[in-house]
Amino acid sequence: MAEFETIRAGTGARAAQIDEGLRAHMNKVYGTMSVGMLITFAVAWAVGSSPALLGVFRDPVTLQPNILGYVVMFAPLLMVFGFSAMINRLSAAAAQLFFFVFAAVMGLSLSWIFVAFTGFSIAQVFLITAIAFAGLSLWGYTTKKDISGWGSFLIMGLIGLIVASIVNIFLGSPAIMFAISIIGVLIFAGLTAYDTQDIKNEYLAHAHHGDSEWLGKSAIMGSLRLYLDFINMFIMLLSLFGQRE
Repeated sequence: MAEFETIRAGTGARAAQIDEGLRAHMNKVYGTMSVGMLITFAVAWAVGSSPALLGVFRDPVTLQPNILGYVVMFAPLLMVFGFSAMINRLSAAAAQLFFFVFAAVMGLSLSWIFVAFTGFSIAQVFLITAIAFAGLSLWGYTTKKDISGWGSFLIMGLIGLIVASIVNIFLGSPAIMFAISIIGVLIFAGLTAYDTQDIKNEYLAHAHHGDSEWLGKSAIMGSLRLYLDFINMFIMLLSLFGQRE
């Protein structure tokens, strides 16, 4: 009996330690993501509010990107693929630096919104996105329902969305853009809940290893996933509800 009580106490202490570690891990995920978003919007505002800086990437009147603008537009996508491929060879500190550089480049690619939309509508849509993101992420974290099966469908939808978006850069169809925005909001809403649960489950599956280097890189990769969900949901909602200048 005494041995059973000792085992149960040890199991309880281990569970409490894992719960505490999970909270710290998720706090780091959300904290790093928040810093990344702050960098993105600071860079976007700085460039977008300066006609001289914005002119380096886009025509100040039509907002059509030049060659450098197209490079900046596609750079975040290429950096995401590169980051995923290199993550195992990077230290946690290098991965975090890479993420912050990525956030700055994303800011360059989004700088045009501060010319195309009113500041009030940008702030309004950002607030709506933040509320929706918080609710979806909280649900993904707390739900007992296994939503891992969503992953394959959401990724297939995301690939289709990326292809359609690239094609529409050259077509410039408002109808296609509207459809992309509607579908995009749904996809990134689903990804927010899915990614949150997946980040949580990934931590729980590896918590007993105690590998601090892996945990650090895992938190940064999780930050990137949720950051992309938030930014893309924001852009889709801004396209639908933003008030143009």
